[in-house]
Amino acid sequence: MEKKNHRYCVIMCGGIGSRFWPYSRAERPKQFIDFLGTGRTLLQMSYDRILEAVPKENIVILTNSRYAGLVKEQLPELEDSQILFEPARRNTAPCIAWAAWHIAARDPQASMIVTPSDHVVTREADFIRSVTDGFDFVETHDALLTLGIEPSRPETGYGYIQVGEDVCGEISKVKTFTEKPDLELAKVFLASGEFFWNSGIFLWNVQAIREALRVHCPDVAAVFDSAPEGTFNNFASETEFINTAFPGCLSISIDYAVMEKAKNVYVEKVHFGWNDLGTWSALYDLSPKNRDANVTQNCSVLTYNSTGNIFAVRGEKLIVVDGLKDYIVADADGVLLVCPKSREQDIKRMVNDARVKFGDKYE
Repeated sequence: MEKKNHRYCVIMCGGIGSRFWPYSRAERPKQFIDFLGTGRTLLQMSYDRILEAVPKENIVILTNSRYAGLVKEQLPELEDSQILFEPARRNTAPCIAWAAWHIAARDPQASMIVTPSDHVVTREADFIRSVTDGFDFVETHDALLTLGIEPSRPETGYGYIQVGEDVCGEISKVKTFTEKPDLELAKVFLASGEFFWNSGIFLWNVQAIREALRVHCPDVAAVFDSAPEGTFNNFASETEFINTAFPGCLSISIDYAVMEKAKNVYVEKVHFGWNDLGTWSALYDLSPKNRDANVTQNCSVLTYNSTGNIFAVRGEKLIVVDGLKDYIVADADGVLLVCPKSREQDIKRMVNDARVKFGDKYE
């Protein structure tokens, strides 16, 4: 129990989830939506599953200030000091740096897991075992650990990690990181057996990540090191400092800032039924299908000669389609999207085009 008291979880939930437009909107992004019909949103599910590994009082939510009301509404059991509001979006490295300085001020011996708020885990007991093994490793090694997912297909939407020599159990040294590959390279990765999907879930001791940031991304580390003594021990002074200093941080991901540069990077090969739920196709894959391989998200649909589609329409509207194959049909808050699943990577561009033409009305 004493060891568990030094374990913390940082849940990042500041993104706007534009690839799930028009369901996911700037005012209520996908992490605040019950996509799976469980009665719990993606954020709430992320919170629920970590409770066995981390005490409730050691959970920290990092989000955008515009989502203060949503976080407090969905996780009312958290204290105000457990919810950190970024005054500006600056990618994951500044976000994680703030969390590390915040937690270190409270507990210099702390270790922490950093996880996005929009992942789906289907085997939670296996997840807890993997997380516990990860904590045990980073508490006894000077290590930055990421969780690697065994690939099931040549996916071009994820980054990949090439594993090196085994260290202990399912943990290995990282040989290389590779950004999203094209299809042919993804097929090579899959066939080799040496590459795992980069889950974006990390574990480390707070001192190890702070030192890594100081060495490999000193511009970001310097912002937090510049805080007057005692800043992170006082909620009011911390808030004042962050509101002034955070917007000036370099916008950079933790992968570019640290993980691709540091020498003490390891990967734990995990198997717990993971999906990052980043796209409509990912939701389609997770959802039950009817005999025509269509998915309906809480809506009424009549289909003719139509297969492989996902329908997500809010309200009482009946959807009737004929001759549609492998499409996304999504209707919410004044926006109807009809898009081939094969073109869903274009949805971000569509959101930007709508913003340019119509302002933020449909954002």
